[in-house]
Amino acid sequence: METKKTARMKKGILLLLIALAFGSFISCKENKKEMTETAQKPNVLLICVDDLRPELKSFGASYISSSNIDQLAQNGVSFQKHFVNAPSCGPSRYTLLTGKYGPAGNNALFLRANELAKGTEKIDPSMPEWFKAYGYTTVSVGKVSHHPGGRGGENWNDSSIVEMPNAWDKHLMPVSEWEHPRGAMHGLANGETRIKSSEMDVYQTTEGDDTIYPDGAIANEAVAQLGALSMNDKKPFFLAVGIIRPHLPFGAPKSYFDQYEGVELPPIPHPQKPEGRTTWHGSGEFKQYNRWGNDPNEDKSFAEEVRRHYAAAISYADAQVGKILAELARTGADKNTIVVLWGDHGWHLGEHAIWGKHSLFEESLHSPMIISYPGMDQKDTKTDAMVETLDIFPTLCDLTGVEIPKFAQGESLKNILNNPTKKGHPAIAYYKDVSTIRTATHRLTLHKDGFVELYDHTTKDRETKNVADKHPELVEKLKQELQNKLQQG
Repeated sequence: METKKTARMKKGILLLLIALAFGSFISCKENKKEMTETAQKPNVLLICVDDLRPELKSFGASYISSSNIDQLAQNGVSFQKHFVNAPSCGPSRYTLLTGKYGPAGNNALFLRANELAKGTEKIDPSMPEWFKAYGYTTVSVGKVSHHPGGRGGENWNDSSIVEMPNAWDKHLMPVSEWEHPRGAMHGLANGETRIKSSEMDVYQTTEGDDTIYPDGAIANEAVAQLGALSMNDKKPFFLAVGIIRPHLPFGAPKSYFDQYEGVELPPIPHPQKPEGRTTWHGSGEFKQYNRWGNDPNEDKSFAEEVRRHYAAAISYADAQVGKILAELARTGADKNTIVVLWGDHGWHLGEHAIWGKHSLFEESLHSPMIISYPGMDQKDTKTDAMVETLDIFPTLCDLTGVEIPKFAQGESLKNILNNPTKKGHPAIAYYKDVSTIRTATHRLTLHKDGFVELYDHTTKDRETKNVADKHPELVEKLKQELQNKLQQG
């Protein structure tokens, strides 16, 4: 016969078993929830295009064939007044990838890597490293940092010299027949690499498919990585792809150049060399190539050819973007992926008699930016809110639910994405010993010795007439704002 004590013991054991079972159920449910939340965290696809001025149909250039980027614009918000923080590849990409102002040279990220290696001071994590810490798989393909593939050494393929330590799970640069990343960076058709600049043509068209130029291989590798990354339903991905064209030399398959046969290009605005002291330069990067003895500032027909080849290079780059976006859609990952398309800086095509970047005029600093993500309310929308490259890092954090780092010096653009009529904020840029601030109405450029350029964008003169001497109070106000901003860096 069962005693009262035995009955109580059995009852206690039964209650314990029920409690354990319930706890296990709750724990299992929580684990499932955690896995689901991780799987549902939005992916990021960042597409960087080199030397891309806002010469796209979606940015008002009706004569340009850019159907794939334009389709992305229809699915998102186009920032018509996006400005980079430096008119050169290295320092501009530094601000993109760190969210901070930094050195003004092309070696900016390598300098950061050297400081990391010393270990003597705290270096804030880069954007991909930050996302990796929040559970993302991070991959780069092509030219994302300054060196395609993100390595140093003579041919930019030394694995012991990494441009962005701790950033990427994979940093890839398919070189195909161009031998090494340095060769592909300045490559022309069918494996031609730059050995002596003066012996390489400044532009070229050649019969063949997209793989006869380096971006064909970059796009194919990006497609392969997308296919693999989209198969992992437990970890979100942060994939950055860097397209090289339309960087010099302007090479593209002939089919893209043929698209501009009979197309009338608009006149070059303010083609004269500016008077007085400015950040004008002699277009050294452009002039180092073989130009067959021609000067586009003196020969209108040659200038036209240069501009058509630049346009062809844009259309070729656009086709590579199209392949990447098509694969994103094919995998179904587009339903949970934020896409950012970003030009690393602008490019003069004869404005101010400059052919290239490296000035602090509007043409060097103004570049396209498009942000698209599933479920956004404001699709196919253009915004005139002024923003800068520095804003991309905090924006991607805000959109993915990742913590925005306190060290990020930009501003999240989520409010503008939700309401494109909102105003933005002034944009800062610097090059060598000169810095500039762009507001909705003016641009002030400050030289190291205190000389000031002030341009009024509310007048037809814009950046052709320095009006600093007429507005001393505005000059002082903008100088202070510029210096305060730069002191954050």
